[in-house]
Amino acid sequence: MEKKTRKMLSSFTILVIIILALAVVSWIVAAAVPGSGVAAASFATIIRSVVDGFSDAAGSGADLIAFIFCIGGFLGIVNSTGALDTGIATLVRKLHGREEILIAAVMFVFSVGGTTYGMCEETVPFYIMLAATMVAAGMDTLTGALIVALGAGVGVLGSTINPFCTMNAVGALESVGISVDVGKMIALGVVLWISSYLIALYFVLKYAKKVKADKGSTFLSLQEQKVQEEEFSKGFVVDAKLTGKQKLVLWIFGLSFAIMICGFLPWEDYGVMAFSGWSEVIMGEGIPMGYWYFDEGAVLFFIMSIVIGFIAGMKEDEFVKKFIAGSADLISVAFIIAVARGATVLMSNTGLGPWLVNVIAGILEGVPGFIYAPLAYILYLPLSFLVPSTSGLSGLSMPIMGPVTAQLGFSVEVMILIFSAANGLINLFAPTAGALMGGLQTAKISYPTYMKFALKPIVVIGIVNIIIVTIAMMIL
Repeated sequence: MEKKTRKMLSSFTILVIIILALAVVSWIVAAAVPGSGVAAASFATIIRSVVDGFSDAAGSGADLIAFIFCIGGFLGIVNSTGALDTGIATLVRKLHGREEILIAAVMFVFSVGGTTYGMCEETVPFYIMLAATMVAAGMDTLTGALIVALGAGVGVLGSTINPFCTMNAVGALESVGISVDVGKMIALGVVLWISSYLIALYFVLKYAKKVKADKGSTFLSLQEQKVQEEEFSKGFVVDAKLTGKQKLVLWIFGLSFAIMICGFLPWEDYGVMAFSGWSEVIMGEGIPMGYWYFDEGAVLFFIMSIVIGFIAGMKEDEFVKKFIAGSADLISVAFIIAVARGATVLMSNTGLGPWLVNVIAGILEGVPGFIYAPLAYILYLPLSFLVPSTSGLSGLSMPIMGPVTAQLGFSVEVMILIFSAANGLINLFAPTAGALMGGLQTAKISYPTYMKFALKPIVVIGIVNIIIVTIAMMIL
């Protein structure tokens, strides 16, 4: 008798359940806590929260989705040249027996992006590439997804000069008259970043070795293994060689992502003069390098798609067909990100966010430092689950938490990193983190499968984080 496999909830269903749960919480708080400022979510508020996840009201929703569609089209054009498949096969052949070096290096690069500029939504297209690379190297798609999710995630967790996280928090504190020693803050950020990176790397390498030695040890469900076989295990010819045209396509492919990262980096925040010239010609007047966002990223990948299509000798109708097909592959990703943002929209529209921050601040008043730090970290976890946006949560909570911390005589620099670490930890697994859910969708991995592996390293990272911030709060 054939064993039945239990069907897992889809990412969409999980997110809708969370939105409904938040609505119920708003009803309870509005009824039980008079004067809380929380409004009970109406039927219209609940339904519109999902739709509003596509709009700018959710925080750059529409431009992010345009960015995803253009990346999808770009990947569709690149894949049609065969350059990516052949390039991955060549890389795997050259690194045979040294895949651990590749994993460690790529995870570190993602972590650098996370700690410096909050690399998050930009990681979505990398999931499918790393998934394919790891399958070709004898591992599985989950290994590839972990490299991206945990790599960039631990960087954001230990943010140093991330303008959307720590630097935004500094600005929020200065707006209420509290000065911050940025040097102390960055030093603590480095400690959190590197310690979390090493923990994540240990678990990923351990899993990768195990899967390579025994395919049966994979955490993928039978259905996911079948999808992996159908979509990621074909097309890699071990002895394939890149043609001159394919090499050029790969150079442009890599250059596209390098330009994107340089465009997103806020150079002036780091004391570096922003680039202009050609950027303003392409993106518009007043938009130099360093001032790009998802709209500009979408323009970049659309232009590069045309360049690669021209190099490949595609006809107009072929280019359009391939570009649209590539965009269509990421439709589900765009929907997941929009629905994930719907939870934040509902929090904002009902007033749950500010109410929760004030409740947490009240709980922390009057406790000693060795309790204040771990308690603040723990209390930031549910708040980060509900408001996964680092910039949104720092702007919402820091003007309240900063003064409370300073009044009690504790370090505001440590409080900033408590917020950063707790928020970053939650974004390693929260279903409300749109980039994570979207990335898993591209790699064809269910959320429960990801959590089956990720729970252990996340718990270890969280414990180490708490120890570090508690010690820091006692000595700084």
